[in-house]
Order: sequence, then C-alpha cells, then structure tokens
Amino acid sequence: MTDSSAAPAFTLTLSCPDQPGIVHAVSGGLVAAGGNITESQQYGSPETGSFFMRVDFTAPGTHAQVREALVPVAAAFGMDWELHPAGAPVRTLIMVSKSGHCLNDLLFRQRAGTLHIDVPAIVSNHKDLAELAAFYGIPFHHIPVAPDSKEDAENQLRVLMQDLNIELVVLARYMQILSNELCQDLSGRAINIHHSFLPSFKGARPYHQAHARGVKLIGATAHYVTSDLDEGPIIEQEVIRVDHSRSASQLAALGSDVEGRTLSKAVQWHAEHRVLLDGKRTIVFN
Repeated sequence: MTDSSAAPAFTLTLSCPDQPGIVHAVSGGLVAAGGNITESQQYGSPETGSFFMRVDFTAPGTHAQVREALVPVAAAFGMDWELHPAGAPVRTLIMVSKSGHCLNDLLFRQRAGTLHIDVPAIVSNHKDLAELAAFYGIPFHHIPVAPDSKEDAENQLRVLMQDLNIELVVLARYMQILSNELCQDLSGRAINIHHSFLPSFKGARPYHQAHARGVKLIGATAHYVTSDLDEGPIIEQEVIRVDHSRSASQLAALGSDVEGRTLSKAVQWHAEHRVLLDGKRTIVFN
C-alpha cells in the first residue's frame, strides 16, 4: 500500500456549466493520477447555472504530471480550472497610505505562520509606515500619487509587480482610487477593505459621522477590487454591536480591529484558493 501522506499535496479549483457527472469525472481523473482526496467541497448555483468545486488531494508525481491527467476532464466539461501546490505562499504586494492597523495585522499573521503569503514589498503613497515595514524586514516603496502623476505612479506599480512576480495585491487602507484599466488588469487578484455601517457614511471621519448618528452596528467588508468603487464581489464581512456609551475614538478603535480581522480572513481564504467568482458574487469554501 502506498503511503499517501508522503505524496505531494495539491489544491484543485474549478468552475463550469452545471451538468451531471462532474464530480464522478473529477474523481476519476484524480484516481488516474494516483490521487487520494483529503477534502472536497462543491456547489451548484441555481442563479447562474454554474458548478464550483474545490478539492484537496495528495498524488505522486510532479505538478505537470498531475495536471496532464486532469486536462481531458477539464476539456470535456469546459472547465475554468487551476491546480496549485497545497500550502504554497502567494506572492502578495500590500499597499497602504497612513493607517497601519491592517498592514500590521497581515504581517504579524504572516510571520506567525498562520497566513500563507509571501510579501516581497510594501507600496505606499506616503512615508508614514516605512518604519513598520522595516521592523518586519520588508522593502518599502514610496510611490507618491498626485492628480497629474497618477498614470506614472501606476506604471511604476506595474513594473514592480512584474519584477516581483506578484500574484495578489492587498489594499490595506490604501486611500487612492485605482484606474479602471488597472482594476481590470487585477480582476480577481486585488482585495480591498473598507468600513461598513448601517447606514453608510462616506467621506472624511466616518466613525465620527457614525457616532453623531448613534449607530448600533459597525463593521467591515473585504471585497475584490473592480472599476465600480467599493462594489466588487464580497469575500468576507464582520459586524459588532455598539451603543451610546462609546465615544467616536472608541468606535474608530473597534472599527480598526474589525477591519484587520476581516481583511486577514479574506486574504487567507484567497491564499488557500477557497474563493471562486460567480459573476458579481463569490463562492467561499471556508
């Protein structure tokens, strides 16, 4: 008997038009590759008629050999699919402005080994967080943004992403709006975090606005970046209850904690290939 625990581990994700036989065919393809399934989740969307699946498995052989065994199955069902070595860290560029709570949360979890990302660089339009980046030993790139230099700043960003082989961009309270072209280029590969209130408060000092209105819930939303500002597919949300006894500064502190947790969860699930896009929605196998 083969010791499957010694075989390399992989994660397969796929989506395709829903039809009978998909799970059977995928299982057969993995058997042909000598695979042993360790976790499997699937979902059929009644709204879009699409099928989604995520499979963790072990199999002897290389990534290329396992992929070759699955190609006929993918072709037969018209699958959009990816095969990843399980646990491989995702090359991640973090972008920030002046607030460091989300950045610190991400870097702390990455250093602790609970967040499987590799962060080769931090980019900011300000210099405020250079010392925090230095504390974690990560190169800090100051790319200022002005109305007449936005295109040049994004070109610098593109070059950096290409040089560093970046797979994911995280906007960890980066207070600049990306161009439509860059948003399209980063489709499904950029995650943003912002506060969520009922009702919503836009503009400066949102927590002070919320305090003035006596809100009872505050929270955060992590979503993929699209050209529609703050309207991309949602990955994770969290809310907490507050009351009249909380000051505006206390609301801001509580909000910062929620933002950090929510963004870290979204990045973790993306890095573990647990998030699949279904139009304007996400399927999250967590």
